[in-house]
Amino acid sequence: MVDGGIPYPMLSDQGGNIGKLYGVYDEEIGVDIRGRFLIDPNGIIQAAEILTPPVGRNPEELIRQIKAYQHHFNTNEVMPSGWTEGEKTLKPSTELAGKVWEQWKPEK
Repeated sequence: MVDGGIPYPMLSDQGGNIGKLYGVYDEEIGVDIRGRFLIDPNGIIQAAEILTPPVGRNPEELIRQIKAYQHHFNTNEVMPSGWTEGEKTLKPSTELAGKVWEQWKPEK
């Protein structure tokens, strides 16, 4: 456990320097708005979500996306919308072009 009782590191962005880099700093009110960025080990942004203050972020969706990107980086497989760990994935190929929907038919 990190000091302060939370199990992950936190940082402060006084002055908005980080927020300005990612385009989430609101100059008018002087604070960062809600932004979430998934950055891979190579420093490339793979996903971004920016929400205005009235709407909160969904931690379950964040975890789902992290698992999906980790799975992709480990297997090169791709996931459909709403995929959760353990569900069907696909290996990309030219044979799948225009036919992905056939492989991802909803199960009844």
